[in-house]
Amino acid sequence: MPEFNVIQQFVIWAIPALLAITLHEVAHGWAALKCGDPTAQMLGRLSLNPLKHVDPIGTVLLPIALFFFGGFIFGWAKPVPVNPRNFKNPRPNSAWVAFAGPGANLLMMLVWAVVIKLSTFLTTSSPTAAVVLLNMGYAGVAVNVILAVINLIPIPPLDGSRIVSSCLSPAAERQYSRIEPYGIWIMLLLLVTGALSHFIGPIIGLINGWVMSLVGFF
Repeated sequence: MPEFNVIQQFVIWAIPALLAITLHEVAHGWAALKCGDPTAQMLGRLSLNPLKHVDPIGTVLLPIALFFFGGFIFGWAKPVPVNPRNFKNPRPNSAWVAFAGPGANLLMMLVWAVVIKLSTFLTTSSPTAAVVLLNMGYAGVAVNVILAVINLIPIPPLDGSRIVSSCLSPAAERQYSRIEPYGIWIMLLLLVTGALSHFIGPIIGLINGWVMSLVGFF
């Protein structure tokens, strides 16, 4: 069985990570378009080109640093622009658009689970390819589970907060939205202190275990 160096491991993780981030953002834009808002489409954000969605710090610097120095890998992409004023039904549409990103990650998680299963059929004929696909599949499952779970945390501007906002009264929503300028700093604080991995680690582990059980079942 081949051993991968750090650079090879990074590439194996980078491919599913870029796909996860790209499709997450495209899903937001696509859902917004279906709900009546063409903003993302007009700005060229319904693109599978990762460069359209890359945030220099959240997509590049922070994840790379966390990968090479160890720790809980965390990051973000450039948000897809959405104008809720264009929605046909603003409140339910806002919740649907917010959930579309994590929902896409959950679907991709299942696709990578299929990749893991397919890799087992190559063990004899192409062992190197089998190991690459196996590791990439595990990375794909892990990255998409992490993105889905983190984005559903109800701290603005994460997607979970948009879902919560759609259920609040206008006055409560305004109060809740005041947290948004500090949201990223709150998440970074939770990451640095280890609180983030402490609270959501068991959830991620549970979903990972369920996916691996599903792979074994088939």
